[in-house]
Amino acid sequence: MPCTPSRALATNSATSDVGTADPVAYCRDLVRKRDYESYLIGSFYPRQFQGAFFALRAFYVELASVQDTVSNSIIGKMRMQFWRDAIKSIADGRPPRHPIALALHEASQKANLPAYHLRRIIDARVTQDAELHTPTHLTVESLTAHAESTASTFFYLLLSLLNLSSSETFSHAASHLGVAHSIQVLLRALPYHASKGRMVIPAEITARHGVRQEDVFRMGGSAEGISDAVFEFATLANDNLLTARAMFKQAGGGDGGKVPRIAMPVFLYGIPTRDYLGRLEGLNFDAFHPSLQLRDWKLPYRIWRGYYKGDF
Repeated sequence: MPCTPSRALATNSATSDVGTADPVAYCRDLVRKRDYESYLIGSFYPRQFQGAFFALRAFYVELASVQDTVSNSIIGKMRMQFWRDAIKSIADGRPPRHPIALALHEASQKANLPAYHLRRIIDARVTQDAELHTPTHLTVESLTAHAESTASTFFYLLLSLLNLSSSETFSHAASHLGVAHSIQVLLRALPYHASKGRMVIPAEITARHGVRQEDVFRMGGSAEGISDAVFEFATLANDNLLTARAMFKQAGGGDGGKVPRIAMPVFLYGIPTRDYLGRLEGLNFDAFHPSLQLRDWKLPYRIWRGYYKGDF
């Protein structure tokens, strides 16, 4: 008598088991698949801190992707509550059996990673409607505050990882770099968000240039005023990037404004930011141009060169 195949609903238990067996490898692979620029940057951290870097970045990527991986904001808030509870449990030495949580716990054993920075990123993702409902910010001030609570705070964690958080120069530069990097990410994702009926450029800017959101959703880069709005938004990113770089020149030290080698891994994020803004300018600020969605094959070399030159 032929055997009847057993039936069962698929689960992610196998993936979970693999992840908990080697949490750092799970985090590294997640970053490689979903944040390739960070994957490249991770190799420039001291070997003893690379696992912690990938744990922190996987945590950041996981939170940032909640909006697109849940069906409604209630589930999103539940996911965020899980991470709030996880951070507390990690601090208590009882991390949940989740690969990223386990990797964060391991990282916290090697470096002082302030839990309030981790909580601040979570809270920024939850408390602002920009995350769990629609990513639209009304003002530049609102967006800048959100970038400070997310990307800049992530860079503060990286400074803590390298035991550099006491430097005022590093912290101020990281703050501005976080804003620049956040805007670059939003601009690069503008076509995707527009396809979902979401506008990522602050309403303050789009209104100034007569942009109608519905036109952008239908016509993309052909919508009236959108290239002017993109230009203003990109200029804000560039101004913050230049300010971050200027911090090292103002600090002096006779090194020509170069970033000290020990801190350079944190500021490598300025290289893909500058690279994207330069490509965008070359396309007359058409953020919808298909070439901007392709990886720049020169980026790995530029990151390598920036690391050894101490420049971003």
